[in-house]
Amino acid sequence: MVPSREALLGPGTTAIRCPKKLQNQNYKGHGLSKGKEREQRASIRFKTTLMNTLMDVLRHRPGWVEVKDEGEWDFYWCDVSWLRENFDHTYMDEHVRISHFRNHYELTRKNYMVKNLKRFRKQLEREAGKLEAAKCDFFPKTFEMPCEYHLFVEEFRKNPGITWIMKPVARSQGKGIFLFRRLKDIVDWRKDTRSSDDQKDDIPVENYVAQRYIENPYLIGGRKFDLRVYVLVMSYIPLRAWLYRDGFARFSNTRFTLNSIDDQYVHLTNVAVQKTSPDYHPKKLHPTVGPLCIHSPENGSLSVTPWPWDAHMGCKWTLQRFRQYLASKHGPEAVETLFRDIDNIFVKSLQSVQKVIISDKHCFELYGYDILIDQDLKPWLLEVNASPSLTASSQEDYELKTCLLEDTLHVVDMEARLTGREKRVGGFDLMWNDGPVSREEGAPDLSGMGNFVTNTHLGCVNDRKKQLRQLFCSLQVQKKASS
Repeated sequence: MVPSREALLGPGTTAIRCPKKLQNQNYKGHGLSKGKEREQRASIRFKTTLMNTLMDVLRHRPGWVEVKDEGEWDFYWCDVSWLRENFDHTYMDEHVRISHFRNHYELTRKNYMVKNLKRFRKQLEREAGKLEAAKCDFFPKTFEMPCEYHLFVEEFRKNPGITWIMKPVARSQGKGIFLFRRLKDIVDWRKDTRSSDDQKDDIPVENYVAQRYIENPYLIGGRKFDLRVYVLVMSYIPLRAWLYRDGFARFSNTRFTLNSIDDQYVHLTNVAVQKTSPDYHPKKLHPTVGPLCIHSPENGSLSVTPWPWDAHMGCKWTLQRFRQYLASKHGPEAVETLFRDIDNIFVKSLQSVQKVIISDKHCFELYGYDILIDQDLKPWLLEVNASPSLTASSQEDYELKTCLLEDTLHVVDMEARLTGREKRVGGFDLMWNDGPVSREEGAPDLSGMGNFVTNTHLGCVNDRKKQLRQLFCSLQVQKKASS
């Protein structure tokens, strides 16, 4: 059985932070020597156990000093196991920040994510009607196993012959996933997994979700892909979320077919899976998909150029190149509609957990969203990752993740340089600030307005270096003027 939320939080846990005067030997304090105000500090003490791109970014950040072992820290990019074991026994001063919300799993564990989305959809239908509730129809029909096994069997028998996919509720990188079309496969699966010791977060591998498989994925060069998109949440109450402009499409290494549902290299796009393929090479060129037509928004003209497959990103495309490709095939209006629908997935999924996530002011979270596009250009939410991979698979991947992490730290703003009124910081655009954020300066944040355009630029040009120079120069001028 999947443990209850109370079991995951720990016995007797509440959302209240321990007051300083109640500290005892069971509580570890952090940031105490720095004072409580969010004032500018000459030195930021950081800690992390992740030895990848993140460590490089933290060590190269001016004024940041690494803390090891039990030293006091101001900023901790922790793993979720540390969070579960230590968060409730750690006192944190006002300025201290940590990289996860206490019960992040409400969104990032597959079974809880679906439960919260189903509940939120029913709430919307009651309060706003069926049309608004239909905006939550972006996840496939899903059942939690084994507790909803009988409901699943009933649905399975209504639609014989379709393909289903089984996913463990709390594992990542494609581990434990398989496709099936027969109920007998479920019986075989339960026999095979009872003796498995490959577990994560103490969740037994028997706990899976059975999800209707998207049998008509959008294909490029005959291959299936999904999108990895990054969303940074700084607060749930009020909800304050930033969307990163860059991301990537992850391609399978083998042409798509439903005739071979046992071939993981066809159906799973995870890099951790694809790089084990016998013919995988990180600099492999994909077969050409024809010329690329880029629409010019200035005069409506078209320019035709050969399509640049990412020779240096393995089985990946940048989101910029993906968006350009779609515009060349379907036109800019269809692409705008698709990306608006993707924006809707981010907002509705975050709103679905807004009332259940413990919104501690010390916490932020960088989520990795996995989105699948079907042949009708409909986006589907596959899952949300609390710990998206920060390990680079190529030089271009390293540069993307380095910029992503640098901009995450700019938004978290341990240096207390921002005013709080910014709508863009580097590659991040403020998407939601207790309501939708307008792309236009000074426009009211009312989504019901006919000319309202949300402040999102997914897959658009990311001139982050220029923007950051302008931003910090402007802040410096404001600081001098006020002093």
